[in-house]
Amino acid sequence: MLSRHMRVGPLLLVLLCGVRAAQQEPARPPNVVLILADDLGFGDLGCQGQARIRTPNLDRMAAEGLRFTQFYAGGAVCVPSRAVLLTGKHTGHAALRINVTQPLPEEETTLAEHLRAAGYRTACSGKWALGNSVASGSPRAQGFDTYFGVIDQIQAHRHYPEFLLRDDERVALDGNPTARTHYSHDLFTEEALRFLEAARATPGRPFFLYLPYSLPHADLDAPADALAPYRALGWSETPYVESGGERLYCDQPTPRAAYAAMVARLDRDVGRILDRLRELELERDTLVLFSSDNGPSSEGGGDPEFFDSNGPFRGEKGALYEGGLRVPLLARWPGRIAPGTSAQLAAAWDLFPTLAELAGTPAPADLDGISLVPTLLGRPAEQRAHAYLYWEHSAPGPFHSQTVRAGDLKALRLAVHARRPRVELYDLAADPGETRDLSAERPEDVARLVALMEEAHVRDPRSPLTYRELNSAPGRRGRER
Repeated sequence: MLSRHMRVGPLLLVLLCGVRAAQQEPARPPNVVLILADDLGFGDLGCQGQARIRTPNLDRMAAEGLRFTQFYAGGAVCVPSRAVLLTGKHTGHAALRINVTQPLPEEETTLAEHLRAAGYRTACSGKWALGNSVASGSPRAQGFDTYFGVIDQIQAHRHYPEFLLRDDERVALDGNPTARTHYSHDLFTEEALRFLEAARATPGRPFFLYLPYSLPHADLDAPADALAPYRALGWSETPYVESGGERLYCDQPTPRAAYAAMVARLDRDVGRILDRLRELELERDTLVLFSSDNGPSSEGGGDPEFFDSNGPFRGEKGALYEGGLRVPLLARWPGRIAPGTSAQLAAAWDLFPTLAELAGTPAPADLDGISLVPTLLGRPAEQRAHAYLYWEHSAPGPFHSQTVRAGDLKALRLAVHARRPRVELYDLAADPGETRDLSAERPEDVARLVALMEEAHVRDPRSPLTYRELNSAPGRRGRER
């Protein structure tokens, strides 16, 4: 007859093996909330030196998470930047490279499609800007189970629109625009909060919530309750009055106060998202990322100089200098990401492979990004580094340019539409403000970085860039800006 210990032993062995197997199973992929501001500068947050605008919630997010000091947008303007973010391909071979209203090709694999294939439920609330209409460029054709907001980026200029879209159907906003009843940003946030509550009520699948907010992009327009505290400060103001026939932006008597109010409203609602995650007991399972699509803008009466919106950097939206490209990146995941700062050189096209790795699914092979998971999870020794980062910018007129950063050196090739482009070279470690051009002193470095530009740029007939391409390309069509 077996002893008592001999009878129980095999059972204990089975139980112990089960516990060990459970411990070795990969953790559940995190939920992801990706918040993208619109035209918010590197220096517009208190945690990055902003002195005039209060951003307590984003400052709290930075204090509780990881703040990147060398993170770059996908482009210097809206459409290319968002295309880069969602496809993981830099502007040298991204599908959309010019800032005109056009749909992202359906054959492109987006981050949302990739995560949905990995079992995520996906939602978008805000400004899409990668399509013309529900018939041409709907988020639902690009991997989102549901969306709420605006597709056409021109329509997103109005923060009191006549309607928004929910899953390709119009939602009329009674009282807008004349009575100014419904502020679109507030509605984007309310939709996001409802999505979080629904996700909590139906657990089992991770979620990806993409919040491409339209603040603080012009129109510089904010609700009265947000405006009042900043108008009360008595800043000197130059009223903005739109000139020209297209009426891209509305008039604004106090554009400085309006801009500050919009940043403050954005900050308030990031706080609401963070608070709701805590209330729903989701925050320890959720990675929240916050960034901007490009640097600050002077459009519609904006005044980046007054707010020091680009911080220590030169340039703003539309320029390939640091001020047009260097943007905030905050990453918060309680219990997984340790508070601190990171000088890891990174760009928007890194987020696709990063989130793919966290989801436990291989990223597509044709991406330009690298996973930032080692940096996020405190394993910097395992972090891969970029050989270089590349951007290009093309727009009607003499605005075609390229830039590459390799280590601390950055070269800009300006007016590449001309026969003889001008090249500038900067050492960002010694001169982050790009004030001293070293091109004449270091021709070998110029040649090396220009060669990287040639390597990174893939010719695209839809967005010709160089003199040779422009002089052999057919005419382009599209709505500018």
